[in-house]
Amino acid sequence: MPSRLFPQAVARAATLLLVPCVSAGALTQQPPRRPAADTLIPRDSAARLASVRVTVTRDAPRPALELPFAVSRAAPERERPAIRRAGIGDLLFGIPGVQVQDRANPSQDPRIAVRGFGARSAFGVRGVRVLRDGIPVTLPDGQAPVDWIDLESVDRVEVLRGTAAALYGNAAGGVVELHSAPMPDRPVSAAVRGWDGAGVRRAVAQLGGTGAGVGWQGGVTRTAGDGPRDWSRLEATHLSLRVTGVLAGTRLELQGAGYESGRAENPGALTAAELADAPWRADSLNVVRGARKAARQGQLAVRARRGDGARSLEGALFTGWRALDNPLPFAIVTVDRRVAGGSLRGGWRTTRPVWPLRLGAGVDAQWQDDARLNDENCVEQLRNPAPSARCPVLGRETGARRLDQRERVDGVGAYARAEVEAPHALFASVALRHDRVGFRVDDRLVTATNPDDSGVRRMAAVSPMLGVAWRPRPLWSAYLNVATAFETPTITELTNQEDGSAGLNRALQPQRTRTVEVGTQGVLLGRVAVQLAAYTAAAREELVPFDVPNQPGRRAFRNAGTTARRGVEVAAQGAFRWGSAGVAYTHSAFRYRTYQVGTTSFAGNRIPGVPAHWLQGHATARRGALFGTVELTAASSMTATDAGAVTSAGYAQWTVRAGADGVRAGGVRLAPVAGVENLFNRRHAGSVVVNATRGRFYEPGPLRRFTVAVRLTTE
Repeated sequence: MPSRLFPQAVARAATLLLVPCVSAGALTQQPPRRPAADTLIPRDSAARLASVRVTVTRDAPRPALELPFAVSRAAPERERPAIRRAGIGDLLFGIPGVQVQDRANPSQDPRIAVRGFGARSAFGVRGVRVLRDGIPVTLPDGQAPVDWIDLESVDRVEVLRGTAAALYGNAAGGVVELHSAPMPDRPVSAAVRGWDGAGVRRAVAQLGGTGAGVGWQGGVTRTAGDGPRDWSRLEATHLSLRVTGVLAGTRLELQGAGYESGRAENPGALTAAELADAPWRADSLNVVRGARKAARQGQLAVRARRGDGARSLEGALFTGWRALDNPLPFAIVTVDRRVAGGSLRGGWRTTRPVWPLRLGAGVDAQWQDDARLNDENCVEQLRNPAPSARCPVLGRETGARRLDQRERVDGVGAYARAEVEAPHALFASVALRHDRVGFRVDDRLVTATNPDDSGVRRMAAVSPMLGVAWRPRPLWSAYLNVATAFETPTITELTNQEDGSAGLNRALQPQRTRTVEVGTQGVLLGRVAVQLAAYTAAAREELVPFDVPNQPGRRAFRNAGTTARRGVEVAAQGAFRWGSAGVAYTHSAFRYRTYQVGTTSFAGNRIPGVPAHWLQGHATARRGALFGTVELTAASSMTATDAGAVTSAGYAQWTVRAGADGVRAGGVRLAPVAGVENLFNRRHAGSVVVNATRGRFYEPGPLRRFTVAVRLTTE
């Protein structure tokens, strides 16, 4: 859909959805555990919306209306029943300012962009801090692989939009925290779920219970099948376990997770002609070179919390490992990773001063140790054996060694926050954080033709934040904040120099951002939650990706001079007698201010990879246990190069589902559902590869997919 047609699509969507709505789920309180269908529409909406509390701001649970941040809280299954949970985009749907670009590529994580930060990611999630039940998914260098997260066990999502470095450190765009479902309130509870769609099948088994003061829940998820494109097969298994209890007044929680993907094929990006003709195709070079990945990951964590809202102390320790085998067109990359870390934070509220005072402080530490190998990709030699210096051993996919190095990253940050509760419902807060991130590479393959790549770099930043929230009415508030953020390059970005020079890239600098934001949120007519935020962000040394010429699949990074981001986020969500509805709209005006590459200036051009207009909406109608849901995602065009010469067309995509929330049959509840994604089979690019080579800019979104699913839950 061309840009000029986007306003028409917005108007049609608004007419169909009737009521604007956000995942101002930021303002919707979590309902009771798995309520019956006839209790899903709250009759006391105003009271419920006023009492919502969030924890993503690293404080005791606080009313969202008292915070000087743009915070969204969503319970996806309650707002949009029977979602597939095939990707993290299903959970972040309808949150303003958040754009999840579906790459239809099981070998690469979806791109999560918050206010445009993260859209440049070539792998994993960048520019956004991701946490799962309080434990960081994001590594100390800022990269977050999310393939290993068991999405089936996620109950709700909290998103802090904007520069959150004063609280979390190395993050420019914001924070996404995923929360597991509450522990079952009976001795044993079991559920099984299965769905089948477009050749991919998933089976889920979950078990949990509470007894003798101990709660526990665990699950296993198996996903397998050929994806929506050629060369996109996925085989993956997720395991998860949580145990909670109270010991001597301290609440303890043990977490465990396991992940194994034996095969996740990488279909790559397409040219414009291929996208228009056959978007299900794969890049022929990726197929010939067998581009794919196999990964195994495990993690253990323990959390402890003591105290209440007035005085609290919380700590966490975690450790994990990841093994990755990743054949790419230019090399076979193998990584053996170890991670560990911990955090300690506390909060205190006192009413002794004239005005009540809240104080909070904490420290975070993370460590990452990678053993990385790059070998020649000799898969074509398996079909046409011919020994060479690159591929000396016949019959082996792995050829001569190109790289052997140990990469270590450590990050330590400490922060403090103070808030004064002034008269007239004013809440003034200030926060300050100091971070140090260290990078070290030890090259273990040094020859006359392969110089020493060893090196050390350290980056540090001080990130302040000042904010004011005003709550003139119980159901309405406004806020203002001024904040800064920094974002380091990842260790891979530092070592992958365009010209092949040895050592770490000394020219690549961390990105620094300053943001000014105003917003308001509240409840209209006692049942419609609304949010409005406007911001301007100026960034220096913005990190920009580009494909290295004549080396397909290999990416390098450089710094742009300065960039300017201006955005508006509007959202609303309501519950009604007939059901519920919501809409979220994001406007992004992002430009390079100064950016010179050689003799070419890109000043004034749009920042690629981000559409100027993004709309998501949903409506669910209910009658007894039956429901029907319609969802819309619409995006305007976006550029794919710094020069702005390549553009991806806008699109509108509809999804419909119908089913039953729970039909009682003996001692179980049966919940069947059927749905169609991309109802009108629109061919479109779900995302773009910024500054790609060979004309392969477009990563096609899935075509029409039919899905059937069923869930069985014990009563």
